[in-house]
Amino acid sequence: MPRLSKKTMFAIEAVLDVAFHVGDNPVRSGDITERQRIPKRYLEQVLQHLVRAGILTGKRGPRGGYRLGRDRGRITLGEVVRVVRNLEAETEPNDLSVGSPLAHEIVWPTWEKLREEMMTQLDTITIEDLCQRARAKGLDRPPAKAILPSQVVA
Repeated sequence: MPRLSKKTMFAIEAVLDVAFHVGDNPVRSGDITERQRIPKRYLEQVLQHLVRAGILTGKRGPRGGYRLGRDRGRITLGEVVRVVRNLEAETEPNDLSVGSPLAHEIVWPTWEKLREEMMTQLDTITIEDLCQRARAKGLDRPPAKAILPSQVVA
Protein backbone atom coordinates (compact mmCIF):
# COMPACT_ATOMS: atom_id res chain seq x y z
CA MET A 1 0.00 0.00 0.00
CA PRO A 2 1.13 3.56 -0.44
CA ARG A 3 3.08 4.60 2.62
CA LEU A 4 2.74 7.66 4.81
CA SER A 5 6.05 9.47 4.43
CA LYS A 6 7.58 11.68 7.11
CA LYS A 7 7.03 14.76 4.96
CA THR A 8 3.37 13.88 4.48
CA MET A 9 2.87 13.36 8.21
CA PHE A 10 4.68 16.62 8.97
CA ALA A 11 2.56 18.53 6.44
CA ILE A 12 -0.68 17.21 7.91
CA GLU A 13 0.49 17.96 11.45
CA ALA A 14 1.55 21.48 10.45
CA VAL A 15 -1.82 22.27 8.84
CA LEU A 16 -3.67 20.91 11.89
CA ASP A 17 -1.42 22.90 14.22
CA VAL A 18 -2.23 26.09 12.31
CA ALA A 19 -5.95 25.21 12.37
CA PHE A 20 -5.83 24.82 16.17
CA HIS A 21 -3.56 27.68 17.15
CA VAL A 22 -4.24 30.54 14.77
CA GLY A 23 -5.90 33.51 16.41
CA ASP A 24 -5.34 37.22 16.13
CA ASN A 25 -1.72 36.48 15.29
CA PRO A 26 -0.48 33.98 12.72
CA VAL A 27 1.19 30.76 13.88
CA ARG A 28 4.98 30.92 13.88
CA SER A 29 6.92 28.04 12.33
CA GLY A 30 9.09 27.83 15.46
CA ASP A 31 5.98 27.20 17.54
CA ILE A 32 4.87 24.44 15.16
CA THR A 33 8.34 22.89 15.37
CA GLU A 34 8.23 22.94 19.15
CA ARG A 35 4.68 21.65 19.58
CA GLN A 36 4.79 18.94 16.92
CA ARG A 37 8.50 18.07 17.20
CA ILE A 38 8.95 18.49 13.46
CA PRO A 39 12.55 19.10 12.36
CA LYS A 40 12.87 22.67 11.09
CA ARG A 41 14.57 21.56 7.87
CA TYR A 42 11.47 19.54 6.89
CA LEU A 43 8.94 22.04 8.16
CA GLU A 44 10.18 25.12 6.30
CA GLN A 45 10.23 23.30 2.98
CA VAL A 46 6.76 21.82 3.47
CA LEU A 47 5.28 25.14 4.67
CA GLN A 48 6.52 26.93 1.55
CA HIS A 49 4.83 24.38 -0.69
CA LEU A 50 1.60 24.52 1.33
CA VAL A 51 1.59 28.30 0.87
CA ARG A 52 2.17 27.99 -2.88
CA ALA A 53 -0.76 25.56 -3.06
CA GLY A 54 -3.04 28.00 -1.22
CA ILE A 55 -3.58 25.66 1.73
CA LEU A 56 -1.77 28.13 3.99
CA THR A 57 -0.95 31.81 3.73
CA GLY A 58 2.34 33.10 5.02
CA LYS A 59 3.47 36.46 6.32
CA ARG A 60 7.15 37.30 6.83
CA GLY A 61 8.62 39.39 9.57
CA PRO A 62 8.58 39.63 13.35
CA ARG A 63 4.79 39.36 13.48
CA GLY A 64 4.74 36.83 10.68
CA GLY A 65 3.62 33.26 10.54
CA TYR A 66 0.98 31.10 8.93
CA ARG A 67 -2.79 31.00 8.65
CA LEU A 68 -5.09 28.65 6.78
CA GLY A 69 -5.54 29.69 3.17
CA ARG A 70 -9.29 29.14 3.44
CA ASP A 71 -11.87 27.66 5.79
CA ARG A 72 -10.71 24.36 7.28
CA GLY A 73 -13.90 22.69 6.09
CA ARG A 74 -12.76 23.40 2.52
CA ILE A 75 -9.22 22.00 2.81
CA THR A 76 -9.01 18.25 2.26
CA LEU A 77 -6.46 15.74 3.37
CA GLY A 78 -6.07 14.79 -0.29
CA GLU A 79 -4.88 18.30 -1.13
CA VAL A 80 -2.22 18.22 1.57
CA VAL A 81 -1.04 14.78 0.47
CA ARG A 82 -0.81 15.91 -3.18
CA VAL A 83 1.37 18.89 -2.23
CA VAL A 84 3.87 16.56 -0.58
CA ARG A 85 3.64 13.96 -3.35
CA ASN A 86 4.52 16.67 -5.87
CA LEU A 87 7.37 17.83 -3.65
CA GLU A 88 8.72 14.28 -3.33
CA ALA A 89 8.23 13.61 -7.05
CA GLU A 90 10.71 16.40 -7.80
CA THR A 91 13.44 14.19 -6.33
CA GLU A 92 12.23 10.76 -7.49
CA PRO A 93 13.97 9.20 -10.48
CA ASN A 94 11.73 8.50 -13.48
CA ASP A 95 13.71 5.64 -14.94
CA LEU A 96 11.43 3.65 -17.24
CA SER A 97 14.16 1.05 -17.75
CA VAL A 98 13.51 -0.23 -14.21
CA GLY A 99 11.10 -3.14 -14.09
CA SER A 100 9.87 -5.75 -16.50
CA PRO A 101 7.02 -5.56 -19.01
CA LEU A 102 4.91 -7.31 -16.36
CA ALA A 103 5.67 -4.49 -13.94
CA HIS A 104 4.96 -1.78 -16.53
CA GLU A 105 1.78 -3.33 -17.90
CA ILE A 106 0.23 -4.94 -14.82
CA VAL A 107 1.79 -4.11 -11.45
CA TRP A 108 2.30 -0.34 -11.79
CA PRO A 109 -1.13 0.35 -13.36
CA THR A 110 -2.79 -1.70 -10.60
CA TRP A 111 -0.80 0.19 -7.95
CA GLU A 112 -1.71 3.54 -9.53
CA LYS A 113 -5.41 2.60 -9.57
CA LEU A 114 -5.24 1.79 -5.84
CA ARG A 115 -3.46 5.09 -5.18
CA GLU A 116 -6.17 6.98 -7.08
CA GLU A 117 -8.88 5.23 -5.04
CA MET A 118 -7.08 6.16 -1.82
CA MET A 119 -6.76 9.79 -2.97
CA THR A 120 -10.49 9.86 -3.74
CA GLN A 121 -11.12 8.79 -0.13
CA LEU A 122 -8.65 11.38 1.21
CA ASP A 123 -10.51 14.06 -0.75
CA THR A 124 -13.58 13.39 1.40
CA ILE A 125 -11.76 14.09 4.68
CA THR A 126 -11.38 17.76 5.60
CA ILE A 127 -9.07 19.47 8.04
CA GLU A 128 -12.23 20.28 10.01
CA ASP A 129 -12.98 16.53 10.24
CA LEU A 130 -9.50 15.91 11.67
CA CYS A 131 -9.85 18.84 14.07
CA GLN A 132 -13.11 17.38 15.37
CA ARG A 133 -11.46 13.97 15.87
CA ALA A 134 -8.56 15.60 17.72
CA ARG A 135 -10.94 17.64 19.90
CA ALA A 136 -12.87 14.48 20.79
CA LYS A 137 -9.59 12.97 22.04
CA GLY A 138 -8.52 16.17 23.82
CA LEU A 139 -5.56 16.66 21.48
CA ASP A 140 -6.38 20.26 20.56
CA ARG A 141 -5.19 21.55 23.92
CA PRO A 142 -1.55 22.13 24.78
CA PRO A 143 -0.09 19.41 26.97
CA ALA A 144 0.04 20.17 30.68
CA LYS A 145 3.43 21.38 31.81
CA ALA A 146 5.26 19.00 34.08
CA ILE A 147 5.88 20.30 37.58
CA LEU A 148 9.39 19.62 38.74
CA PRO A 149 9.97 18.60 42.36
CA SER A 150 11.93 21.84 42.91
CA GLN A 151 8.80 23.83 41.92
CA VAL A 152 6.53 22.26 44.53
CA VAL A 153 5.82 24.53 47.47
CA ALA A 154 5.09 22.66 50.69
